[in-house]
Amino acid sequence: QVQFVESGGGLVQPGGSLRLSCVVSGTDISKYAMGWWRQTPGTRRELIAQITSNDSKNYATFVKGRFTISRDNAKNTMYLQMDNLNPEDTAVYYCNLIVPNINDRPNWGQGIQVTVSS
Repeated sequence: QVQFVESGGGLVQPGGSLRLSCVVSGTDISKYAMGWWRQTPGTRRELIAQITSNDSKNYATFVKGRFTISRDNAKNTMYLQMDNLNPEDTAVYYCNLIVPNINDRPNWGQGIQVTVSS
């Protein structure tokens, strides 16, 4: 069973930085594209950054230039470096595999809270 453990969140002031980690167990992530999603209460979970198995990266417009996705296949871990955070980035952040059929996507982990506030 594939499992995800997100960490690195917390409370940060506007303009600050955080680095999220996603440790994956139960599969070899080197075979997969992966992504970071975020969700706020009452909204849909949205994909904000993705990285392919050959390290091609894409970002949602509103995080481009501020967030950087990366992966370390040897550690079966994915990262999200978040800089110049603003209050609108406050959300629960999740990681998962990107698969062609959404029904094949593994269950979500607990996610990690990121709060940007002064």
